[in-house]
Amino acid sequence: METLHYPYQNFYQMLETNAASVGDKTVIFIDEEKVTYQQFLKKVDAFARFLEIAGVQKGNRVALIAPNSEEFIITVFAATKIGAVVIPVNNMLKAKELEYILNDAEAKLLLTSNQFLKETKDLLSNVASLEKMVWIDTAPILNDANIMFDEVTNIQPHIEEQTTLMKLDDPAIIFYTSGTTGKPKGAMMSYRNLFSNMVGGQQVFDISEKDRFIVYLPMFHSFTFTVMTLMPFFTQSSMVIVRKLLPFSNIIKQALLKRVTVFLGVPDIYNALIRAKLPWYFLWFNNIRLFISGASALSEDTLNKFDNIFKRAHMIEGYGLSENSPAAAVNPLDHQKVLSIGKALPGYEIKIVDDELLEVPRGQVGEIIIKGDGVMMGYLNRPEATKETIINGWLRSGDLGKMDEDNYIYIVDRMKDLIISKGINIYPREIEEELMKLEYVKAAAVIGIADPKSGEVPIAFIELEDDLESKPTEHEVKAALKTELANFKLPKTVSFVDELPKTATGKVLKRVLKEEYNS
Repeated sequence: METLHYPYQNFYQMLETNAASVGDKTVIFIDEEKVTYQQFLKKVDAFARFLEIAGVQKGNRVALIAPNSEEFIITVFAATKIGAVVIPVNNMLKAKELEYILNDAEAKLLLTSNQFLKETKDLLSNVASLEKMVWIDTAPILNDANIMFDEVTNIQPHIEEQTTLMKLDDPAIIFYTSGTTGKPKGAMMSYRNLFSNMVGGQQVFDISEKDRFIVYLPMFHSFTFTVMTLMPFFTQSSMVIVRKLLPFSNIIKQALLKRVTVFLGVPDIYNALIRAKLPWYFLWFNNIRLFISGASALSEDTLNKFDNIFKRAHMIEGYGLSENSPAAAVNPLDHQKVLSIGKALPGYEIKIVDDELLEVPRGQVGEIIIKGDGVMMGYLNRPEATKETIINGWLRSGDLGKMDEDNYIYIVDRMKDLIISKGINIYPREIEEELMKLEYVKAAAVIGIADPKSGEVPIAFIELEDDLESKPTEHEVKAALKTELANFKLPKTVSFVDELPKTATGKVLKRVLKEEYNS
C-alpha cells in the first residue's frame, strides 16, 4: 500500500499557501462573478473573526443547510480555521430530520438560506445547542440570533490574530449517513481522511492547476464536497459553481462558456446527456477532458453511447462511501473496464472477504472492505456502531463484490437494503419506521426496484391492522409520509397485502417480495 505525502495540515493552511502563490488567480466562477484566491482568503478571514465573536470555539460544530454557493465554501474554511467542525447537511430533508441531525451533532451555529425557511424556521427553538443562524439571503427576522451573511463579511480580523493550528488527525467534517437502523449516523472525518482522497484523486485523474471543475451536484454530498469543492483548492485549479441542477441546459451552457475540464455526474445525469439534443458547437468546442461517474452503477450501454458522443474525453467510473471520505476505488484514465468500479485509490487497500473477514479467491463474491487513510475516525457518539464497522483498521462497506486478476473490482449486490435513486441514498428502514407510526399499519416493508429514470425507486408493502372500519387509500398513506420524509424518500407505490412473507422468527423476507414483484 502506497504511503501518501500530505503538503498541508489543514484546509486553511492550504488556502493561505494558494493565496500567497497564486493569489490573483480565479478560484471560483459563479454567475457573472469571479473570485480570486486572495479575495476568497479575505472573506474567509472576516467570517472566521465573526465566528469567534459569536462564541464558536475549537471543537464546536457549525452546520450548513445551504444551496451551492460561495458562502457555503467560505463557511467551511472559516470554521475550520478556528478549529470548529463542519457538518454539511442534506438540504432536502424535512424539519424533524434536520432537528435530529443538529441535535445529535450539538450544532452551535447554522448557515442556511431563505429557500429552506419552511423546514428551518423552528430550529432555534427545537435544537438546544443552536445559538445563531446566519442567512445567505433574506432572513425571516433580524436579531442577535438571526444574522445576515453580508453583514459580517466586512469584519476586520485582528492584525495579531493567531490561526488555530489544526493538525492532520484533528476532526474537520462530519458527514451524516443513514444506516440499517434508519437514523443518520455522523461519520467523523479528519483532515488526513479528506486529504488522502485528494492526493489519490489528483494522481488518478491527473489533475493540474489548468483544470476547471463544475459543481452543480449538491455540495453537501460527500463526493461533491471532497472531490469537486475541496480538490480545486488542493490543486490550485478553479471551479464553476452552478446554484441549481435545473434547468440542465444551464449546466451545459456554463460548462461550455467557462471552459470546464472536469465534470462529475451520476448515471441518471449521463443518461440525460445521451438523450439530449446537444448543439453541435458544444460537442466541438467544449473543453471537458474527464467525466467521472459515481453513486450507482453505470450500464455498459450508457458507457458505450457516451464514448461515441464525447470522443475527446474519458468517462471513468468510481466507487466510494461517506465513511471513506468518500472515494475508495476508480478506473484508471488509460483503461476503464466496463461494469467495474476500477482499482483501489492510491494509498488504499481493498479486499474481498467472507463472513469471517478472510480474503476469498479472485472472482469469488464477498464483502468489500477498505483500509487506508480515508477510513473515518468513527461514528459520532456511537462507539458500538464504530466497532462493528471498522475492524482492525478495515472499513466494512456492507457491499458485495468480486475482484479480477488485474485488481479491478465489481459490485455484485448490497448487503444492506440500500436504495440509490438518482445517486441519493434511501434507507428502507427509515420509511418503514414512519409507516409503522400510522395507526392502521400492522407491518410494513420497503424494497427498491429498478427504474429507467431514477436507477431505483422505493416501493412499500403494508399489512393492515385487523377489523378496520375503513381501509386507507394509497393516497392517504403517501400524504401521511409526505409530512415526515423528504420527497425523494417517498414510495413510488404503496401496496396492501394480506400478509407479508416472513421467516419463522418474524423477519420480513424482502427477497420474496422482490421476486413476486418482478414475476
